[in-house]
Amino acid sequence: MSILKEFDITGQKTLIIGGSRGIGRGIARAFAEAGSDVAVTGLTDVNAQIIADELSSKGVNTLALGGDATKAEDMDIIVKRVLDEWGSVDTLINCVGDAIRKPVAKLPGTDLEGMTEQEWHFILDINLTEAFQGCRALGPHFLNKNSGNVINISGWASFRGRAQSAAYDAAKAGVMRFTECLAQEWAPYNVRVNAVAPGRFPDPEQLTEEVYSGRQQEAAAEIPLGRLGNLKEPGYLCVFLASEAASYITGQTWAIDGGISIKHP
Repeated sequence: MSILKEFDITGQKTLIIGGSRGIGRGIARAFAEAGSDVAVTGLTDVNAQIIADELSSKGVNTLALGGDATKAEDMDIIVKRVLDEWGSVDTLINCVGDAIRKPVAKLPGTDLEGMTEQEWHFILDINLTEAFQGCRALGPHFLNKNSGNVINISGWASFRGRAQSAAYDAAKAGVMRFTECLAQEWAPYNVRVNAVAPGRFPDPEQLTEEVYSGRQQEAAAEIPLGRLGNLKEPGYLCVFLASEAASYITGQTWAIDGGISIKHP
């Protein structure tokens, strides 16, 4: 039995910004399994090289690059290196992020200090500016060839704000709006722009077995589907969005969170 050809991305070339760890690494593995060439970046090329070597050992054409995804100069260098090597890119995935849980100002009767200006800018840059920088750097390539696909990795915080999470949640909501705006700008040039909003996807390779098991127990009580996400699951959704099967989809933010974003307190 053959699959529908519209779902096939064999031979595509995919650049994953932040593909060296966590959800980004899961996405890289999913695209490799689907037959795409995969370029991954990290803050340095050390971790990027680890996942690139893993995929290369399975016969995948890979590139490993290092650079700060929030900096224009670094992103320009990354894009130039990929285009010099491959000549073209089909899909850009912006998957860099981090969080700091703090109140905007210290709350009376509590010990946790309010967020500093530096922390605020760091969280906005690493969750929102990184998407802008990736699109700004690779955008001319997509626009000039009149085709391309962007997938911004947001988070379920796009849909709901929480106390002591103002910077992170505002940045993730910003990714949703940025995606909607850019989708409209680039639609006349046959470039689609979507976002994927993962829920809880801790990386078991970065946690002890005991800690990961504890988080699974919490998920069983709090998440409607009763478990944490597998790191490759956002990758499967991204593969669909990169395929011709999604050719009429743009400007959307897709939640993949076990139902947590629709759960009422």
